[in-house]
Order: sequence, then structure tokens, then C-alpha cells
Amino acid sequence: MAMEKIGVLMTCPMLSYLEKELNKRFNLFRFWEASSKSEFLTQNSDSVRAVVGNAFFGAESELIDALPNLEIVSSYSVGLDKIDLVKCKERGIRVTNTPDVLTDDVADAAIGLLLATLRRICVADGFVRSGLWKNGDFELTSKFSGKLVGIIGLGRIGSAIAKRAEAFGCPISYHSRSKKPNLNYKYYSTVVDLAANSEILIVACALTEETRDIVNRKVLDALGPKGILINIGRGAHVDEYELVAALIEGRIGGAGLDVYQTEPEVPEQLFGLENVVLLSHAASDTVETCTAMADLVIANLEAHFLHKPLLTPVL
Repeated sequence: MAMEKIGVLMTCPMLSYLEKELNKRFNLFRFWEASSKSEFLTQNSDSVRAVVGNAFFGAESELIDALPNLEIVSSYSVGLDKIDLVKCKERGIRVTNTPDVLTDDVADAAIGLLLATLRRICVADGFVRSGLWKNGDFELTSKFSGKLVGIIGLGRIGSAIAKRAEAFGCPISYHSRSKKPNLNYKYYSTVVDLAANSEILIVACALTEETRDIVNRKVLDALGPKGILINIGRGAHVDEYELVAALIEGRIGGAGLDVYQTEPEVPEQLFGLENVVLLSHAASDTVETCTAMADLVIANLEAHFLHKPLLTPVL
């Protein structure tokens, strides 16, 4: 099969390496370059047999409907919330993602956010750079080792975070859809109970209708004025309005955030808060991991069009 004739639609700019490799192997359409997306789809819809999306722009219902010959969605992301899985299943469209390869980086980032928030590393850096150290020492911060860590979602990433936190001597508790067998971690059947028994609450679950706003006002109040929230899941896991209010009012102690509800928009009230550390949805963004994710996207596409088993099938 001449793969270079197969139309692949890339939904938005991603890693340049991925774009170059797709362009080498396939007939690549760059959706973001189209001045009119509807006009582009009218002219090219029959040619597109694959979509490559990510955590920001995947394959939702409208796009799938516009592509009658779509066979596979290969996502440059582990999350599936931007893909209409029901419609893909109805039409027999294959779906792949990039699990495992990004687990370590996201778990590392969660611990990094934790340490930066508790030890106020970003604020301390500014303290030194601005010359304030000459006027006296930086204020005391809060210890991480030994704190009670609660994790929402004990899948691949949640489990990797738990192992890292255990190395700091932290007792681990968790909430998930059901209790996991053969684990020494304490299970809580509600997020409110988990938060009430945690000093640090980490969001690491997949985004579904059930987990949307899973961290709400009740959960934040249960976490309490010394509690720290870390979110490396999705922005929609947290009621952002309530989070901002809880931080401003001192009802929680701080937050380390990699994700937000309407990225790249971030609530401006967070910018002036020294007890908050902000990343730009970059928990998995290392050269090594992004290259491995790109290779997995390409390998899944090639496997599909060569009629071989997919490497990481979702559907």
C-alpha cells in the first residue's frame, strides 16, 4: 500500500517532529492552516482516512460526521475526553492513544508541583533574584515528607504518583470507582471522605461525566485551610470558580495546577497568589516523552493501514 497517498488530518499544531514524520509517510492535511474549516472539509473530506488529535483538539462528533471515510483516530494524548467514543464505536472507527509512555513524566510533575507549592520554591526563587535575601531570611515553608496524600484515580498515573509519594514516607489513601485488590493503601468510597483525611489531594483520574467537577466546594472545605490541591488530570475535574474562591478566602492552603477549564485561559485571580504554582498543561512535555508519544501515534497509524494489530487500541 502506498501510504503517502493516505490522507491524515492533523487537528492542531503539535510536536514538530510528529508533524514532520507524518508528512514524510502520509498525505498530511494541517487543519489549523485552513482559513475556512467548513470549506476545507467540503473539499477534502473524502480524502481523510485518519485523524491525529490531542488533549486540546481531538475528534468530536461534528468532525467525525464530516469525514465519511474516517477509519482511525490516533490521539497524541492519553486522555480521551476530546474524542466522541460513542460515535467512533457506532461507525467502527478505531481509536488509539499514548498510555504508559507519559506516566513517569506526569507523576514526576505532580511531585514537582507538590514540592514547589509546599516549599514555595517559585516564590523563594524570586526572593533571591530580587535581592530581598540581603534584608533577611525567607519565611518558613511546609514539609512534604510524611504528609497524608490522597489520590483521586489510581490508574497508571495515580499509581506512579503513589509510589513516588511513598518514597517520601507519605501514607497513601485513594478514591476510585472501586476498591483495588491487594493494596496497602486506604480506600475511601467518597472524595469528600478522602479529602477530609488528606493533607494533600491529587487529581489523577480520567475525565468522564462522572468525574467532571469531582472536586467541588464540599471537597475543598473537607481538605481544609492547610490542605494542598494538585491537579494533573483535566481542568474540568475541578470547579474552578470554587477553587479560586477557596484559595482567596484561605479555605485551602494552596494549589499546584497543570490544567484549567478553558485552556489556555487561566483565572487571573490566581496570578497574584503566592501559594499557587501554575504550569501550562505541560506535565508530560519532555523531549523524551513527546518523541516516544509521537512514535506511538505513527506506529498505530502504520499498523492500522498495514492491517496489523494496533499497539495501544482503545476501540
